[in-house]
Amino acid sequence: MTTARAPYYLDCDTGIDDALAIAYLLEAAADESRGIDIVGIGSVSGNVSAAVGAVNTLDLIALSGRTDIPVAVGEHHPQGGEFRGGAPHVHGANGIGDVEIAASGASVVDESAAEMLVRLAREHAGELRVIAIGPLTNIAAALRLEPGLPSLVKELTLMGGAAAVPGNITPVAEANIANDADAAAEVFAADWFITMVPLDVTMPNVFLEHHRQALIDSGRPVAVAVGHMLDYYFEFYVGVYGHRASALHDPLAVAIALGDLELKSAPVVRVLVDDTAGPGRGQTVCDLRGVYNGFPEQSGAHTRVVLALEEDFAPTLLARLLLA
Repeated sequence: MTTARAPYYLDCDTGIDDALAIAYLLEAAADESRGIDIVGIGSVSGNVSAAVGAVNTLDLIALSGRTDIPVAVGEHHPQGGEFRGGAPHVHGANGIGDVEIAASGASVVDESAAEMLVRLAREHAGELRVIAIGPLTNIAAALRLEPGLPSLVKELTLMGGAAAVPGNITPVAEANIANDADAAAEVFAADWFITMVPLDVTMPNVFLEHHRQALIDSGRPVAVAVGHMLDYYFEFYVGVYGHRASALHDPLAVAIALGDLELKSAPVVRVLVDDTAGPGRGQTVCDLRGVYNGFPEQSGAHTRVVLALEEDFAPTLLARLLLA
């Protein structure tokens, strides 16, 4: 059915940058002129377990004053493997920088994240926008539940992969893809149009200390909480950038999914995921050979790979989170 407000489903593994992404999405949805409806959120194991991610998500939603967004727990283990405990060295033991926020008291829904996604895709056939900012385990599970899912979903935007830059978990693989390469291979092989937001564009877009402090000084509950979470994240990134900062992985994917940013370079190319057991496992193999000729159309290509933005994302993100 067609709705007046555009329906969005978010799939996440709520760590610190997921929290930024959720905050951005909630603020966008609060702007009535945007016509955005968050119809569901699913959690998946990645930065933290799916169960912990669901709790973090519910608490953030409640902190924003929303009580009407259903949250479903998704897959705990990746396909053909086991969840290995997440990334506490990056996101803290609780996934949100060891910051304690008020418990929402809300409960997750009875259906799984994959079941929720399939149901929502059927209810909003041809209209549902899906944003995936964690491992793609739930998306692949939904594909198996409903092989026709690509025809039901209007858009799929995901944060993951590395096209022409190094990985962040292996020399060639980005964490979301590598944490479930089998699921990622299945999702990229499916017949839908994908917008891939890889490390090529997320790593150059960063938050700095003055951005973090502005969030804390705002007095806005969600902004303050995220500002404190970023303190932990900044410390991790000292080893990456050589100074306190943080990449804007997940919120950038949300902003692109909402159409908030002008893309400087985003060719539509063939992409496959290495799901073998070798050193390339988890690599997103992007056919960028057209770079020397303006990226002419490629037969069978259905993935738009975002390589560069027209301008820095940090000011847009900060302005959205500080809206009164």
